[in-house]
Amino acid sequence: MKWIGRRQSDNVEDRRGMSSGGKTAIGGGIIGIIILLVNAFGGENAQMITPILEQFNQQQTTQTETRPLTDAEKTEGEFVKTLMADNEDVWTQIFEENDLTFEAPKLILFSGQVETACGGASSASGPFYCPGDRTIYMDMSFFEELRTKFGAKGGDFAVAYVMAHEFGHHIQTLLGTSGKVHQLQQNKSEKESNKLSVSLELQADFYAGLWTHYNENKNAMLEEGDIEEALSAANAVGDDAIQKKMQGQVVPDSFTHGTSEERMYWFKRGFVSGDFKKGDTFSELN
Repeated sequence: MKWIGRRQSDNVEDRRGMSSGGKTAIGGGIIGIIILLVNAFGGENAQMITPILEQFNQQQTTQTETRPLTDAEKTEGEFVKTLMADNEDVWTQIFEENDLTFEAPKLILFSGQVETACGGASSASGPFYCPGDRTIYMDMSFFEELRTKFGAKGGDFAVAYVMAHEFGHHIQTLLGTSGKVHQLQQNKSEKESNKLSVSLELQADFYAGLWTHYNENKNAMLEEGDIEEALSAANAVGDDAIQKKMQGQVVPDSFTHGTSEERMYWFKRGFVSGDFKKGDTFSELN
């Protein structure tokens, strides 16, 4: 992927090289979950209790040890900031074309563990988006694991695909799609709730393909093999591929992200069509 020389985003915070060295007895993740529960069910009392819990959570994790980033990590950080800027620019354009107002998310690079408005998370979570703080979280070690454990081709455009997918979840938050889906899931069986989750994830794959279409037209970024890298990553993180790899059998009713075939299809649909309005994964899957 061609990326050097383009604008870099100011909405990226690099926490790699930072590790907890202070009080961790209670565990920030537990406090984070309490904050979420208070906000969800606490009513007016949440306004008083949440700040106290947040302050306590910060006190538990303020002491850190740091190390300088390697040259490779610095380059990786520059790449991520460029990808973030590319996503910001493309989605600003798409929103303007559709008379919508765009607000950029933040992105935090971390190593090992991280605290979020959605609770504590570790590298094992993989890259994810937290709607509570409208932030994308990425531990870059995920991409090596994707290559070595799940057979993806790797490469810089695999990173671009994953980031664009997580950025897609931010778009769903801005459009209210995520909120509507979560509301619908409240009265559904686990099987039906999972189907809604699959539709949400496949739409994020469509948005990743749509971003690729727009960014290629804008910056001529693609190099030979880039789309194959994205499709290889999409194939590797399909529910059926992961279940077969991890447990030796596939249980379709438990799918939450879609099959490898579905994930590749929706990425390609976004990339080929370049049409924001062709990403309705909900009506086409039901």
